[in-house]
Amino acid sequence: MNAPLPFQAFQWALARHLRSPRNAGRPAGVAPRRAGIYRELVRNNLEGFLLACFPVTRTLLGPRRWRRLVSAFFRDARCRTPYFREIPREFLRWLLDTETLPVELPPWSRELAHYEWAELAVDVMETDAPPNHDAADDLMASRPVLAAALMNLAYAWPVHRIGRDWRPRKPQATHLLVFRDADDAVQFIELNPVSARLVALLQAEGLTGHAACLRIADELGYPNPDALLFHGAQLLQQLRAAGAILGGAI
Repeated sequence: MNAPLPFQAFQWALARHLRSPRNAGRPAGVAPRRAGIYRELVRNNLEGFLLACFPVTRTLLGPRRWRRLVSAFFRDARCRTPYFREIPREFLRWLLDTETLPVELPPWSRELAHYEWAELAVDVMETDAPPNHDAADDLMASRPVLAAALMNLAYAWPVHRIGRDWRPRKPQATHLLVFRDADDAVQFIELNPVSARLVALLQAEGLTGHAACLRIADELGYPNPDALLFHGAQLLQQLRAAGAILGGAI
């Protein structure tokens, strides 16, 4: 491997100092005051991207714990992408992967952060054009076409209800469908485990609504498949009305 050019060596030395001035000295020629100003600018820009994505997490942690968390991320994380809009995802990855954090977090904090990030992820998700479909087609007889930007999420905690006025004391399994509708607005729908499984089958296997419902009836050993077919047809209609299903494939 070739030795770094002088300007590269300077950049790396400056980056190490900005991340952790106590552990890495200033590069030659950089005044203490200028280094401090630059460090605050970089850190504040970083925090600005995080605050835009994780407002509830920041509020519930409080300013002291939040600031310590951001400082540790700034110091320790090694991001895998140069894109500014990916900073929240890198923060979330660091939060999920780091066993020992500088502050003690409530047990639901990581899932809450993921839930907040999911809104941004779906909002900026790059997608291909959906397959040809008929918006008025029979969703039980055809293959339902889901919104192109969509995430079918499962959490141990009711993250969508957590806020300043309420925090859970014990886990409660929660399924949420997050998608971008025809107006490019991000929407959230709470699902039950069976409806979440139905969406997962439609995503993964491209089944007709009828076939997906029968698959679930078989998995559950459901004694009355006709009843499940009836409720499945209702759910598909509700998802279409909400914009999560575009229609039936043609």
